[in-house]
Amino acid sequence: MIGVLAIRADLVDEIVAHARRDYPLEACGQLVGPESGDAAHRYVPMTNADELASDFAFAPAEDIALERDLDARGERRMLVVHSHTRVPRRPLTDSGLPEAYPSVKDVAQMEWTPDQHWLIVGLAAADGEPEVRSYRLADGEVVEDDLQVVESYMFSHTGPDDVPDRA
Repeated sequence: MIGVLAIRADLVDEIVAHARRDYPLEACGQLVGPESGDAAHRYVPMTNADELASDFAFAPAEDIALERDLDARGERRMLVVHSHTRVPRRPLTDSGLPEAYPSVKDVAQMEWTPDQHWLIVGLAAADGEPEVRSYRLADGEVVEDDLQVVESYMFSHTGPDDVPDRA
């Protein structure tokens, strides 16, 4: 694992809700944050221009508009987000569910954005239990992040033992 990647629970909830709304198509979007920061603070849902259950592409006009908005706000793209809604993405596991693991095309696209993490939501049905994972490339290899969903970023980098006791 590369290290801990903390994402706020409200952002994960937004992402999963978007994946459920767009099901059976793959949902896609971006997690963005301050240019100089390490933590994403906003989810930007985007249109899947491919309109496929097995692929995604950001709508070009939305992507350009997002880039302009990020520049104006002093923000940057931090995580590419999309869902997987079909089986199999890779050899079936015991569950038979679509895994939240990068496809061959995902890995090829990850090479274009080596500084970004890729968050994937595996969803077998619109009301199914989501599997949420994050990856990035390290020396050309797909490496899973230690994804931690947190209520706040305030103490996420120090661990649960550093949270002050409540009196």
